[in-house]
Amino acid sequence: MVRTASTMMPLGTAAPDFQLPAAGEDRSVALADFGDCKALLIVFMCNHCPYVKHVAPELKRLADDYHQQGVVVVGISSNDIASHPEDSPEKMAEEKAARGYRFPYLFDQSQAVAKAYGAACTPDFFLFDGQHKLFYRGQLDDSRPKEGSVPDGKDLRAAIDALLAGNPSPETQKPSIGCNIKWQPGNEPEYFNPAGTA
Repeated sequence: MVRTASTMMPLGTAAPDFQLPAAGEDRSVALADFGDCKALLIVFMCNHCPYVKHVAPELKRLADDYHQQGVVVVGISSNDIASHPEDSPEKMAEEKAARGYRFPYLFDQSQAVAKAYGAACTPDFFLFDGQHKLFYRGQLDDSRPKEGSVPDGKDLRAAIDALLAGNPSPETQKPSIGCNIKWQPGNEPEYFNPAGTA
């Protein structure tokens, strides 16, 4: 595990396109499917990462809390399943069911979508507005595994509330911290720092 920080894509960036299979479902999900949402939250995540396990209950609560307000959540796993078989689509489907996630959990086998978003860690959060322009990227909150803190989603919730209220993007946005995405050998992006970025 390499403790890694998110790359902090520039605010206002248009959401990169994607079309990926949904784990445990006989369908693909594309960015174009969410043309009428008020907000779109893309979360790069996985099954095995202790940072994702730490925030998973709050991620479930957050997704459920904002569902009726027109906020769409999409989970994406881009990990190399050859080195981490616990992140396979079959295991993703089991995780989705066990956690009770109502949002789609997509598998980025080629890792091209992770690269397009500059995703570096799990979890890595990208909040887009109704026009799919980046409004917030960074941490869920200040809590971390093994620190005795309980996630409350404070930072991300504040950003979603600001977006839904028509207010400006939060001035302070702290990078998310997590495990590095498990890149396929030879497929590491230029921004990957094996020594860790945090």
